[in-house]
Amino acid sequence: MLLAEEATRGEVLPVYISAGLAWETAERGAVDAFLESLRTLPFAMAIHPLAALSVDMSDIYSAAHWAVVGRPPGYNTPDEDVYLPGRNIVLLSKASVFCATAGADRLVLGTLGHNPFPDATPEFRRTMAEALSLGLAHPLTIEAPYADVSKTDVIRYGASLQVPFELTLSCMNPVVGTAVSRIARHCGTCSKCRERHDAFLDALLEARSVPAHIEQDKVRYFEACLPVEEIARRGRDTLRFGPMKPMGLTDPRTGRRPY
Repeated sequence: MLLAEEATRGEVLPVYISAGLAWETAERGAVDAFLESLRTLPFAMAIHPLAALSVDMSDIYSAAHWAVVGRPPGYNTPDEDVYLPGRNIVLLSKASVFCATAGADRLVLGTLGHNPFPDATPEFRRTMAEALSLGLAHPLTIEAPYADVSKTDVIRYGASLQVPFELTLSCMNPVVGTAVSRIARHCGTCSKCRERHDAFLDALLEARSVPAHIEQDKVRYFEACLPVEEIARRGRDTLRFGPMKPMGLTDPRTGRRPY
């Protein structure tokens, strides 16, 4: 979403940094597919090829760490329980060195409004930019345009830009894609999936709907054929556990039953 918005304003050089975490293979696949899909949109010419960088954190996060083995805390886990110490420090440091060598003077990241971590504050970004500019002898600003924005607002705006959300990934334990579909799927059980579900749900409930225009449409809904927004109105988890849950079905991509 941030990439798409930035591309409507000028040239963008996307950067992906891997650090040896469990979700990165799936995430990188989603990034490649997402960038490919943007080629048909009006702002595609402003997007440069992806710069793929890496920084090894295996000597910091143990081999048994949940982010390394792919066993994140549960669905209702608070954000504080998935904090990775120094993550933004490491990512911004590597990205800033790249920016200096590439001649870029503005670094943008997608921090959202609910982020409670110490390396996601305006003071942190300002201080990092000052230190990195000094150490690299290269003027650099670090911005987070969505720092005061909810994920629901981001989804709503992304829809207006025709962002292909089906190719985006925000999951700490994704089901890796197969030969049938190389795009990984969300696990549906980690706290990042909860954030995504809640944001899409709120966007759905707040979206404009078509009013009934014939008498037959004004009667009570037939329970076996409910509109998706009506199902959502009946409870925040109704879509997850109701008629849209593929209970008993085998996923052709993985050969497993996901629920």
